[in-house]
Amino acid sequence: MCAAADAKWLLRLVRTGRLEELRAALGPEEAALEAARGAALAHHAARHGRLEVLAFLVGVLGLEGADGDYKRPLHEAAAAGRAACARYLLRRGAAVDCLKKGDWTPLMMACTKTNLEVIELLVEHGANPLLRNKDGWNCFHIASREGHLPVLQYLLDVSPTCWDTQSNIKRTPLHTAAMHGHFDVVELLLARCHYKPDSRDNCGVTPFMDAIQNGHVDIARLLLEKHQACPSAADALGAQALHLAAVTAQDGAIRFLVSELGTDVDARATALRLTALHYAAKEGHTHTIETLLSLGADVHAKDGKGRSGLHMACAGQHAACARLLLGAGLRDVPDSAGGLARRLARDPRVLRLFQDADA
Repeated sequence: MCAAADAKWLLRLVRTGRLEELRAALGPEEAALEAARGAALAHHAARHGRLEVLAFLVGVLGLEGADGDYKRPLHEAAAAGRAACARYLLRRGAAVDCLKKGDWTPLMMACTKTNLEVIELLVEHGANPLLRNKDGWNCFHIASREGHLPVLQYLLDVSPTCWDTQSNIKRTPLHTAAMHGHFDVVELLLARCHYKPDSRDNCGVTPFMDAIQNGHVDIARLLLEKHQACPSAADALGAQALHLAAVTAQDGAIRFLVSELGTDVDARATALRLTALHYAAKEGHTHTIETLLSLGADVHAKDGKGRSGLHMACAGQHAACARLLLGAGLRDVPDSAGGLARRLARDPRVLRLFQDADA
């Protein structure tokens, strides 16, 4: 049997928990080979919860073998929620805060899922909840992304300051929870943590903007009511939540901003003085253009270079958007440099719109 076939066979024995066959198959030469490869068999045993197999392999291959990503068996057990395997490895003396590639600890791996039993086990054995990975995320931030309320409550109980963290690009757990739509988590963060209203990441985005541009209107309401969020705050480029919602085609969020909060549907963004209609046309969001027009957006609005939404639609080769704008009464007039929208068209379907209009 070739080496590759041998390796596959050994992995199959590990994954299925066939310990006696594994004992017979894993002689000194095979053990040395596996140790050189980073004790991959022990990793698989931990991942699949094969405790007896794991104990045998640790005895043969050692406790701290690392794979190509520098993961130890404890990382695998933690990520997969294998409490018995994690407990065995910790009792044998596994380093509780060992780092894999990207500076992820086993506790961080456990927080990617609802592995509360494993998380408690790691913390009881000294895992540090305040450690951050290479992106600046600690375990609390990771759990906020996943939306695991019991995990977050536990982490706050054992490490009351773990909420006070931000990533390398200044995003907080509140940003992350709002972006992913975890309403219960946002409620918890507002109740037990002390984030500043409208805290901004490196791009100037606030948690309210994150909620809006991802369509989580319920969270946006909560941030307004409980966190004094500013609905007209602008990011580093000057775009407000309205413009971000137009980019991502969040029509419900746009209606909320304009109809309920009174946001100016023709508000300008960036040095180019773009409206939400410009953004929607640029991205090719036909339905969002319809929503904006129904809310009173000016179809004739021009940006700082004299360009209309038709210029944006033609530049993006969005035939349906161009047809809609023309049907709404917008005409192809030159921008400040004398350029017509039709000159930006390359797609035959867009070109045909103007040919038909001329005919």
